[in-house]
Amino acid sequence: MTPDTPREPASTEPPPATRSDRSAWNWLLLVPIVIPLLTFLFNSDGPRLAGFPAFYWIQLAFIPLGVACTVIVHQLTKKRS
Repeated sequence: MTPDTPREPASTEPPPATRSDRSAWNWLLLVPIVIPLLTFLFNSDGPRLAGFPAFYWIQLAFIPLGVACTVIVHQLTKKRS
């Protein structure tokens, strides 16, 4: 650039805000991912619940566990207005 040419004006936009979605509560979301990977918890036929082997009813119990963890994290990390 030569000294004769005008420069562009400085940006008037504010600097980007820092991320506010980082919370220790987000680690709770690992629970419904890791627990089903621990196969020794449900790798058996008993105990049976209403005639269903442990494998089936424990797998179904993981669904409310995942929902509960997600709801807790959402409630504790949502932005307050």
